[in-house]
Formats: sequence, C-alpha cells, structure tokens
Amino acid sequence: MQKHPPAADPARPPDLSALPALPGLPDLSGLTGLPDLSVLFAPPAPADPADPPAPAAPPAPPVPSRAALLARLRGGPGGPGTSTLRIRPVLPPPAPAVVPAPTPAAVQAPTAPGRSRGNPAVPELYCPPPQRDDPALGDAVEDRLIAWAEETGIYAGRLDEVRALSIGRYTMLTYAHVEDPDRLLAPAKCTLAQWATDDYYCDDESAGAVPLRIATHLSQALAAIDPAHLPARYAPLLEQAMCADPVLVALRSSTEHLSRYATRSQLTRYRHEMAALFSGYTAEAGWRVSGRTPPVWEFLAVRQDNSFIPTMVMLDPAGGYELPVEAYADPRVRGAVLKAASASVIVNDLYSMHREDESAAVNYNLPALIEAEEGCSRAEAVRRSAGLHDELVHAFEEESALLSAAGFPPLIRFLADVWAWLGGNLEWHRTTARYHPAGRAPAQDSGPAQDRTQRPTHGPEQGPTHGGTPA
Repeated sequence: MQKHPPAADPARPPDLSALPALPGLPDLSGLTGLPDLSVLFAPPAPADPADPPAPAAPPAPPVPSRAALLARLRGGPGGPGTSTLRIRPVLPPPAPAVVPAPTPAAVQAPTAPGRSRGNPAVPELYCPPPQRDDPALGDAVEDRLIAWAEETGIYAGRLDEVRALSIGRYTMLTYAHVEDPDRLLAPAKCTLAQWATDDYYCDDESAGAVPLRIATHLSQALAAIDPAHLPARYAPLLEQAMCADPVLVALRSSTEHLSRYATRSQLTRYRHEMAALFSGYTAEAGWRVSGRTPPVWEFLAVRQDNSFIPTMVMLDPAGGYELPVEAYADPRVRGAVLKAASASVIVNDLYSMHREDESAAVNYNLPALIEAEEGCSRAEAVRRSAGLHDELVHAFEEESALLSAAGFPPLIRFLADVWAWLGGNLEWHRTTARYHPAGRAPAQDSGPAQDRTQRPTHGPEQGPTHGGTPA
C-alpha cells in the first residue's frame, strides 16, 4: 500500500482545483475588492449510489502552515523534483540598508519586514526588499545593451541618455535569480525595444510619433515579434519595411535573442502579452486623441494590459526553466500574476507623478486621476494609490502561498521569481536618476486646486520613456 502521495512531476502541472482549503490562511474574500477564492476549492458533488465504490485515496500529506507556505514562496522550491530545474542556491538575506539619520520631516521606515525604505515623495509601500544588488553584473549587461542599441539604430545620438536610465541595473535587480549576463541581456533587449516602441510610435512626435497612426504602427510592431506571412508578391515589401525602421529591427532582434532560451510555448506567451501591451497603448492613445479623461476603474483595467507583464513573463526562460502553459493559464495563477503586474505600474505612477506635473501635455497617472475624480488633495490621492498597491501585493502574496501548496516546483519557482521581481522593480524606481535628478528635492504636496491631469512630452532632450507606462 502506498503510504505517501507521489512527488510532483515537474513536467506535468497538477490539477490546482484539487487543492483543499488550507487552515491558517486568511479568508481572501475578506480583502476588499478581491474575489472569494474559497469557491474554487469546494468539495465535489456526492457520488451516485449506483456507481461502483471508488478505490481508497492515499492519506493526505500534512498541510503546511501559512508561515511555511510564505517561506516557500520567498525562497524558491524544494523537495522532490526540484533538481531538474537548474535552480541556483537560495540567496542570503540582503545586508541591511544604510539609512541616514532621520530628520523631523523625514518619513520613518516601518520596522515590519517586507516593506520598502522611506522616500519623502512616496509613502512606504508593502513590497519585498531587493534580493540582489550586483553593480558589476548590471554594468556588464548595460555595456552589451548599449552596443546592441547602437547596432539597431534606436535612440541614435541619445545613447548616453539610455545608459543613464540603467536598464542593465533594472534587469539585474528584477531577475534576481539569473547570473548569466547573456541570459539577462535577452529581457534587457526586449525591455528597451518595448520602450522604443512607446517613444517612437506613441509619445515622441519629434521622433516620428503620429497619433492617428499609432494603431497601424503597433500592428507592424506585432508583425516584427510574431512574423506575418504574406503572399510572395508582397513579402519583400514587408521585409523592406522591417529592415528600414530601427524600432522594428530592435523588436525582431530582441525576440530572436529571447528565442535562444525560450521554448515555443514561452515565445507564444511573450507574443500574447506584447499584443495586450500594444492594445493598452492604443487605448491610451484614444484617450489622448479624443481629449477624454477616463474614470479610475477604466484606467486600472487598461493598465492591466499596459503594464510590466511582458517583462515578467520572461522570468522562466531567463531562469532556465519553464512554467507550462497549463499552469500559467490557470485562472488562479494568472489572476495572482496580473495583480503583481498592476501593483508594479502603480509604483511607476507614484514615482513619476511629480515629473509629469511639470509637463503641459495630457497625462494619465493614477494619483492625478484619483485626485480629479474624488476631489481630494494630492497627498490623499497618493495615499489611496499606495493603498491600492499594497492591497494588490498582499493579495499576490497570499494567493501565491495558497497555490504553492500544490507542490509543483516550476510554479513555486515562478511565483518566487515574481516576488523577487517586485522588490527589484521598486528598488530601481527608488534609485534611478530618472526620478531623482541630482540636486532636485522631491516635490511636495499641494491642494487640489491645480489641474494635474497632465502628461509629459518626450523629446530628445528628455530621454526615452518607460515603455508601457506614462513614466
């Protein structure tokens, strides 16, 4: 008689709907705005008495405690089956940050673990600390990325501004479990190509952006990622267009680099998320062309697509493993990951809001939209935006801990990588010169009298924007 259930097979996702209700976890339905996930784990319907008796099920394994599940999320997978995943050793805890002595006006950093350090312009956000900060590795990726950008022709004459953005550092921080510079270079190239698409096609009219042609340009951009197959007569014309546009060259080249490490399924997933990103770009362009200010709920719905999700879905190919499509597409997994993606762009809105206030162009930024819709002060709108961020991160943390109970190593690894990605994303926003120019103090709060629904233009003097966001 089998005394223990078989170990999870890394190649076959488990049926997550079979997960029992776990004691010790909070009732997720009690979190404001979150669905009642308990219905997902309801017991099966009673069997028909006429059916033959089912064989006796093996004894259920001990249910891990909530603390054990969260530790598994934060530290990566362990146990049977994990040796096939090529997982690097768990990183040691980061050294405590050196924080200057507080002043009366300074925001005090909370003592609770998992929160970011204080910043005068942004409230403390619930988020993990960065799991790695390796400047040498970030510089190595940066050097290769700048050389590639020069080859493709994007941001010609502005590469010093691209280097100042520190996308190599951004990739090093967010892909905290990847140490190979070439593997890090793949998502770094894809990220810079996304930013270039936003700049050249959507934001920067000095670089050729035409509002009424945004949808057409983005359709061509998608063809560079997911090749279009035209009749023989027209295929050479498409190829000529692909080679003549630096953005299309960069999109195609970055996807080819990603394909060195990604399976066909992973590439299809990346292309799907890029199509959703371009849909978000188009929606925002519609607001700008029509001069319409969207309600906050509509903005947040579009932001779920117009987010960092294309960057996040490269975590497993860069890390040398694969989260199977059946697991990624599971509604519980996808819901948790999309919450993390939405939280990450709220970080971007919070850190970019004061920079955007200095522009006279139309912008769509969460604190500004909340301020305009609810008639509150900017300080209150910022606090509410931070609260939405924290709600989403808490939900991701709790739901991921619940999902890890299935014991499926690739899923546990992926969720742990997303958790680390959130910490690296916040650290980059906290430290990049883009939001903290030398010699400039963060802007202070003022009342709601001024109209702050403004968006910056992105001329050559401003450097590239953050693709997928109004940064």
